[in-house]
Amino acid sequence: MAKLDDTNKAIIRMLSDGRKPFSAIAEEIGITENTVRARVNRLTEEGVLSIQGLVDPQHVPDIQVAIMGIKLRTLNLEEKAREFLSLKGVFSVVVVTGRYDLIVQLVTGPDEDRSLLNFFKNELARIKDIADVETFVVYQAHNYHIPYMG
Repeated sequence: MAKLDDTNKAIIRMLSDGRKPFSAIAEEIGITENTVRARVNRLTEEGVLSIQGLVDPQHVPDIQVAIMGIKLRTLNLEEKAREFLSLKGVFSVVVVTGRYDLIVQLVTGPDEDRSLLNFFKNELARIKDIADVETFVVYQAHNYHIPYMG
């Protein structure tokens, strides 16, 4: 796994704008552009860093984001997280402490195939060992960006 030394941390901070040129990062940090490129490649290959385009769901017509708290009847949380991640519309699953075992984020759309009801009937129904689900529909978000799933 890549070591997150001060240089790697500085590179990651500067990539909060994923369009920032490696040459500008190199100049600010005082290293070569090739060093920045090599470090970003290594961090990406090792899964530490992901550079991607995200959208503000409030500005994308016809999508709705839902967040679900999932309580399971099993303690095999990692396997269940992978199962949820394979469901249509799901873009994030995290194992958490507290009231729920998993927090699942998904995108729904206006057509029947992508509706929240369809998600419950055709996707969620495929997962065994669900004890309880609480769904939170995101009506308004601040500084919240998601992968585009159009």
